[in-house]
Amino acid sequence: MACIYLIYPLYSTEETENFASNFASGVRPGAIFCLSGELGAGKTVFTRGLCRGLGYAGRVTSPTFTLMNIYEGGRLTVYHFDLYRLAGAADLESIGCEEYFDAGGVCVLEWPQRAQGSVLAGRGVTWVEIRADFDRDMHFREITISENTSH
Repeated sequence: MACIYLIYPLYSTEETENFASNFASGVRPGAIFCLSGELGAGKTVFTRGLCRGLGYAGRVTSPTFTLMNIYEGGRLTVYHFDLYRLAGAADLESIGCEEYFDAGGVCVLEWPQRAQGSVLAGRGVTWVEIRADFDRDMHFREITISENTSH
């Protein structure tokens, strides 16, 4: 069962990035973040803010075609996965993701629903759901953060 501990409305890309940057102050080694939301919801924006909050000063981009980007130089190394192009849990396991989960950095997975029933099962994961409401405002996002071992 999930325990929702935060629902937060944000009104711009900058607010989303700043929220994630501030959130990073409490991030510990070994954290796994599963980011869900439709295309353009702000998953990579959230990741950019998280990296900035951990002290990474470089560029953060979506790893859509590379499957993973590594951001080093901050308080913790960030392993940023984009699972959109994976066919299922077996694909995630075949790219060796488990070694990154146990590397002492932070793992961020976009499109985690592609990994259901995979090596994520039984792990403590922080779920970050980003919902856009374009009818309300072009830049409005609502972020729901919950922790659990299954989703």
